[in-house]
Amino acid sequence: MLNDQELLRYSRQILLQHIDIDGQLRLKQGRVLIIGLGGLGAPVALYLVAAGVGELHLADFDTVDLTNLQRQIIHDTDSVGLTKVDSAVRRLTAINPEVRLVSHSTAMDEDSLAGAVAAVDVVLDCSDNFATREAVNAACVTAAKPLVSGAAIRLEGQLSVFDPRRPESPCYHCLYGHGSEAELTCSEAGVLGPLVGLVGSLQALEALKLLAGFGEPLVGRLLLIDALGTRFRELRVKRDPCCGVCGNRHA
Repeated sequence: MLNDQELLRYSRQILLQHIDIDGQLRLKQGRVLIIGLGGLGAPVALYLVAAGVGELHLADFDTVDLTNLQRQIIHDTDSVGLTKVDSAVRRLTAINPEVRLVSHSTAMDEDSLAGAVAAVDVVLDCSDNFATREAVNAACVTAAKPLVSGAAIRLEGQLSVFDPRRPESPCYHCLYGHGSEAELTCSEAGVLGPLVGLVGSLQALEALKLLAGFGEPLVGRLLLIDALGTRFRELRVKRDPCCGVCGNRHA
């Protein structure tokens, strides 16, 4: 049950008829894995811990650099040189000490990633490279765990939810295939801080919807964000029955 302090802390979202006490209890019982604690993972972790998600698993093997602070708002100047996981734990504990935090501060191999995905209810891919996204997607398909995937570079962002529990849902590989060898990173192409904050906030929203069971998750839809013109566009995405990752999952 929720104690008096929790009822007070989460009162503004409990007032929402879509959440109420039952939804807040589902959030308290929820377990989430966040892959990457950079520009996207920062707002994701901050909003999920503030919302009262019961258990956050934090995965990032990088350390905080001065160049991160322009957009990775979970870290501060005193965090430079710390692992991003340790920096995030310090900040998240200060916001909500009732949430259990599980740290993964070393690079994951296939087995450890599979174990980390299997241990949670929802996975949020906040990484910045295609190889990690592909590995996370494959682990989520195997474990039948919903995946909230976001990306941002320059002044463009995108977001989608892949839910292998739904027969009609595509996976990340259905949409992007094998990617591109010429993939750019933010360190090469640049990115605006509020854009990653926007995409990360939307990822957190999708995770709360999945955990608490309200609204319409962004399954089978790709949200495209043009920050330069402040425009949003949505594309329908279908599952590829011949997909090498998820094609046989409902056979």
